[in-house]
Order: sequence, then C-alpha cells, then structure tokens
Amino acid sequence: MSFNLYAREGGQREVPSFEYNARLGDPSLYRPAPELVDAVNVALALGQPLLLTGEPGTGKTQLAHHIAWFFKLGRPLVFNAQTTSTASELFYKYDALGHFQYSQNNPEILSPDEMEARFIRYVGLGAAIRSDKRQIVLIDEIDKAPRDLPNDVLAAIEDLEFSVPEIGKTYKTRTENRPIIIITSNSEKNLPDPFLRRVVYYHIPFPDAGALLEIVSGKIDGFSPSEIQSVIRHFESIRNSRDLKLKKLPATAELIFWTMLLKKLNFSPSRLDTLNRLSAEEKRQLRLSYSVLAKTKEDLIALQETVKG
Repeated sequence: MSFNLYAREGGQREVPSFEYNARLGDPSLYRPAPELVDAVNVALALGQPLLLTGEPGTGKTQLAHHIAWFFKLGRPLVFNAQTTSTASELFYKYDALGHFQYSQNNPEILSPDEMEARFIRYVGLGAAIRSDKRQIVLIDEIDKAPRDLPNDVLAAIEDLEFSVPEIGKTYKTRTENRPIIIITSNSEKNLPDPFLRRVVYYHIPFPDAGALLEIVSGKIDGFSPSEIQSVIRHFESIRNSRDLKLKKLPATAELIFWTMLLKKLNFSPSRLDTLNRLSAEEKRQLRLSYSVLAKTKEDLIALQETVKG
C-alpha cells in the first residue's frame, strides 16, 4: 500500500495532506448522452421543467451544473427536497424565531422592507424569480417531498410569481427571465399525474462500457485506457453478478472513486483479470477497496468473500 498513514500503535502522527481532484466536480467534463441533450433542448424550447430519473450516481444532479456552465449562468440555485419541505421553502425562508425575539426586545414595528432585510432569505425558485437574469434552478430528489409540493412548483412556474405573506409582497419575473428548472427523482414514490403531464421527462440509463471509459478517463490520471477497461470489466461483473445479489448496486460515482483508490494503492488494474493469481497483499488491498463499492454490511461481506485468502 502506498499510503500507510495510520496504525493503532506508532507510525505517523501528523495528519496527511489531501489533494483534491478538481476534475471530479468540473461541469465542463460532464458527458451527456445525445438523448439527454435532446431532452434538455425540448425542455428549453417549451419552457418546461426537465424531470430526470435514474440510479443514484448517474449524473442527474450534475446535469444542472453542466447546463449552468454551458450557458454561463452562474451556479445553479439548489433546493434539496426533504420529507418536511413546505411549498414556501421553494422560494424563501422566514426566520420566525429571530423575528419573535426581535419583537420581544424592540418596541418599534418594522416596515415590510426592514422585515424582509432582516428575516427573509430568498432561495431556489424564489431567488430565481426575483433575479433580473435567467438562472438554473435544481430541485433535487423531489420524490422525498410531500405530495402536494410538485404541483406547487408547477403553479409558480406557470405564473412566474410567488407571494410572501409575512411582508405582504408578491414577486413576478419577466418571460425572458424564465428559470431553467431541472428536477431529479430517485423514484422512491410516485409523483402526481398533473405534475407529470407538465414536465419533460427523461430517464438516464446506466452508462455502457464505452461511456464509462470516457467518464473515468476524463476524471482520473495515471491509468492507460486498457487499464481503465480492466477496472470497468471488473466493476461490471460485480453489477451484473447474479450470485452476489447486492442490495445497492455501485454506480458511476463509486466507480470513479474506486479507480482513484486503486491508483493510490498502486494496484495494477490488469490483476483484476486474474484474481486467482493475486498475492496475499493484493487480495488484502482488493478487499479493502471494496469498501468504496459496497454501501451495506451485507454487500461488503459478499464482495470481500469473492476474494479468498
């Protein structure tokens, strides 16, 4: 192992430095399939939100950052849906507690503008509508939100306005500043039919070996194309195995980090094609590396048991 940095006894006491791979989050390196590009263009032409489904780790969220980079629109405005999300949280957050505490200690009544400056913070769709320019809004994992929230999104998009009853204001944007809205779903629950009828839909399939090679090659240095192909073959054998019966299949994100780890371990990818010839140390390294691919205790044990000795 090339980075023996921690041991229970003795060894190095200084925390090792970490070198961040900036290409992991570089939106210019995102490689949308032609069909996904077509779906984006349909959504832009119609001014409708683009709803994306697909396995976690297949690039649904990254698409919003890629489009923002492509059109030079700045960073996307992100709303992460939660089970407790309310419709108003799509647009703004009201610091009710802070307002209450202020009122208890200050007898003067604030004007709407003063209240807004102190206790209202515009986020997501609200920030985009208030903006004087076109922006990308990412509504992530909308299937986690309460069932009525998707329809609230559409109502705001169609009207391009929203109200803030705490200060008695309504904001509306111009048609030319219509936000570009990307919505992701992990299909944990069904979305309302009225919502589905008014969005452009695309399912991102899992990339094939050729696409995976392009993705990983663009993110990781140090391995030749043939070496990366060996990594991908082993990765696909894990995903496609009927014997392993993994509860959570590793996705593209796991493949990228697994490849990075193999490089740090100085593990030769060609050895993945000859598992029965691995040395004891190579087997130990490979079992260690599976902690990047597995996401449950059962899956990790199943993977590690495939490497005997």
